[in-house]
Amino acid sequence: MMRSRVKENTMLFVLIFSLTGGFCSAKDNKPPDTKPVQSCPSCKHGGQTGMWTYMTCIPGAPGAPGRDGAKGDLGSPGKTGTQGPRGADGKKGAKGEIGIQGSAGQKGERGDKGDSGTPRLASHLNWKECAWKKAYNTDSGLIYVSADRHFVTQLRSFVLRPGDNRFYYTNCDFVKKYADTALHVYYAGNLRIHGCDNCCSRWYFTFNGAECSSPGTIDGAFYLYRLGQNLSPHYQRHIEGHCNNIQKGKVRVGFSVGKCVTGHKLADAYTGWHSMNRIFIEEVPKAQQ
Repeated sequence: MMRSRVKENTMLFVLIFSLTGGFCSAKDNKPPDTKPVQSCPSCKHGGQTGMWTYMTCIPGAPGAPGRDGAKGDLGSPGKTGTQGPRGADGKKGAKGEIGIQGSAGQKGERGDKGDSGTPRLASHLNWKECAWKKAYNTDSGLIYVSADRHFVTQLRSFVLRPGDNRFYYTNCDFVKKYADTALHVYYAGNLRIHGCDNCCSRWYFTFNGAECSSPGTIDGAFYLYRLGQNLSPHYQRHIEGHCNNIQKGKVRVGFSVGKCVTGHKLADAYTGWHSMNRIFIEEVPKAQQ
């Protein structure tokens, strides 16, 4: 009776021990250990040495996290993702450098004929030049232009003096086509003053007997300070300018010599010397404002 009860207790212990998984160290987190039946001197049931059967350990509490492992190998590239939404416009960038000039484009088609414009003046369409080769020895007055070209050709070194009626034209006449244009004029020739100290002579243009007022007079002044009695400086000169507000039609353009506006005494003036004298007249559009 006693022996059968011990046997039943032993069987019950083994069953309970198997169900609870036995008692193992919490240190190891290995798969359950199985041990063969062995003698357990300290385990006696009813004075008998108990016998262990195969048993399973209960897992212990999780241990502390270990250190980070070594970096793994680079993984293969992932697939291209879907395109994201359009971002907001950025700020305007700085102006770039000028690019290389492109090649010429193809010739365009002929355009429609435009409306007729207001008739305007081409500068080369209306001009005149009066030229002569003679000397004019007067200190004050209009410089004469010869009407007798054959006479002037024969007397190239002839000196014209006031009152000589063989020279009729005292002006270079010009026909102006438009009222809202200007006249461009210049004189080119040899001018000289002589025989005085601290003296002055002025050559200037006139239009219908009056000097230009818009934008101003067209003239040139020549002055001798000292040693004028012994000097005779024949120099090629050029006097040029534009004149506005001249009416349409015939215009008498004159070239004169006289006293300077500075108040200096009048010099001994000489116009033309072994070279051509020229008065050039041209009708041009008015200057921009």
